[in-house]
Amino acid sequence: MRIGVPAETAAGETRVAATPETVKKLVAQGRTVCVQSGAGVAASAVDDAYAAAGAEIVDAAGAFGADLVLKVQPPSAEELTLMKSGATLVGMLNPFDAEGLQRLAQAGLTAFALEAAPRTTRAQSMDVLSSQANVAGYKAVMLAANQYQRLFPMLMTAAGTIKAARVVVLGVGVAGLQAIATAKRLGAVIEASDVRPSVKEQVESLGARFIDVPYETDEEREAAEGVGGYARPMPQSWLDRQKVEVAKRVAQADVVISTALIPGRPAPVLITEDMVKSMKPGSVIVDLAAGRGPGGTDGNCPLTEAGSVVQKHGVHIVGLTNLPALVAADSSSLYARNVLDFLKLVLPSDATAVQVPMEDDIVAACLMTQAGKVVRS
Repeated sequence: MRIGVPAETAAGETRVAATPETVKKLVAQGRTVCVQSGAGVAASAVDDAYAAAGAEIVDAAGAFGADLVLKVQPPSAEELTLMKSGATLVGMLNPFDAEGLQRLAQAGLTAFALEAAPRTTRAQSMDVLSSQANVAGYKAVMLAANQYQRLFPMLMTAAGTIKAARVVVLGVGVAGLQAIATAKRLGAVIEASDVRPSVKEQVESLGARFIDVPYETDEEREAAEGVGGYARPMPQSWLDRQKVEVAKRVAQADVVISTALIPGRPAPVLITEDMVKSMKPGSVIVDLAAGRGPGGTDGNCPLTEAGSVVQKHGVHIVGLTNLPALVAADSSSLYARNVLDFLKLVLPSDATAVQVPMEDDIVAACLMTQAGKVVRS
């Protein structure tokens, strides 16, 4: 069994799917691990470290030509030509990209998309969305602090008092909670909003204030609970009331961090242009949904420009689309451990080939293509 770890070629991607730590564990199982030369350099993992862990250092063809290929991003059309029919691919393959999945099927690959893992206790150790969102939430606050031309904490000095920055976090999933925790450590005053009432206690436990919008109908309460840990679209009546409350807080905020995403659907618009106009000059918006909004290049704010930092109406809007790649070493370390834990399900230590136990709910959920067909339900 040869396991390939290619270098990522997508623009701005600095992560790697296996680290010397995880390679060492795979080699200890009797696997041959082939790492493309330079694959981990941007993530602070050099070829010598991989070699010391027992990996073979190869070229792109050697890594993609393995029986099992580990990736971060989906392979490009050119990379697919280097993979052999019948090989297995594990990575973040975008389960909602029908055309991309069809290309993987046509290449004869057995493909597993780790983002599709269910949000269950058993699957936590292989939850790539959570591990990478944690990093993104942290980095969002660091980017905001860099753009914001004032200090985050309150300071009392001989020259006068500097007020603490007011931060509003919209969307309190994994990224939002990490953003709250990080902003709190920097001394900011934080408010947060989410469609799920169940997160209020989590928000308050981190020292932030929850922006409460009462539910008036059973339909609103049912939608607010979400499904499988994911948010559901809320009724328009509730959204209208939420916009009013959020708009008040945004107008007073120094920093707004928006993280709201709905799987398989465009990101909801949470920060309108009028809300941006109401913000103070020099304020900052970090839009973690950049590139996934209704317009395709926007995010939770229609003024966001995916991949760029722009200034609109005196407000800095950060639309960088791959924040985990800005913290490549730790992002890769977490992702590689997620991958390793998933491999335990399809490549037990005593197995000589990849197995697909469909009775396992995690394997069944992650399986995208097999035997030339797209099998995602």
